[in-house]
Amino acid sequence: MEKLAAPRAKPRDEKFTERRAQLGEAALQTLAELGYARTSLREIAQNSEFSHGVLHYYFTDKVDLILCSVRQYKARCVIRYDAVTTTSTTFEQLLDGFVAALGQTVRDEAPMHRLWYDLRSQSLFEEAFRADVAAIEASLEKMIWRVLTRMSSLAGAPLRAPSNVAYAMFDGIFQQCLIKHLSGDRKAIAAMQSNARLLVSQLLGLPVSVERKRRA
Repeated sequence: MEKLAAPRAKPRDEKFTERRAQLGEAALQTLAELGYARTSLREIAQNSEFSHGVLHYYFTDKVDLILCSVRQYKARCVIRYDAVTTTSTTFEQLLDGFVAALGQTVRDEAPMHRLWYDLRSQSLFEEAFRADVAAIEASLEKMIWRVLTRMSSLAGAPLRAPSNVAYAMFDGIFQQCLIKHLSGDRKAIAAMQSNARLLVSQLLGLPVSVERKRRA
């Protein structure tokens, strides 16, 4: 009987990277609750199952850990919106799915987004954050652009703004919603979704009344 080959052992660097990813994921909730200013590797260890020594072995400092965690979370966000984009077959379906995803992520994951905006603000003062923040921003801009270009194709209407401008507008209404939502405004999410629909209409040159008629 032919023997099965033994599984190939993973290189140390690969195992190290996987372990960093696991620890970064496990620490994400604590990071989101504490924020940048109140976070240290020791505080994270006290709020998780991992020792300070373990965290310090895999991460140089809290900046290293925060960047690892936020990169992973934002990568998942991008995949979520890409799924809506690829499965939608009509303009109306994509628009509805997009605004629903915007609302759900604020409703379910507000602390995570708060951590991202905290990190982005810190990049104005901490040079160590800037390259990673720029890379995350670029991935988010591309994600929004993929959604909009698909909407443009389905609606048969050209986009009327470049990707950086479109991203800045959606990021603005998203951050505004997050601030209001965290302050207890129960209408913040619905207002953001309405504003997102208005933005799409303006970016595609569709009268709001036409966009609403398409949804009816």
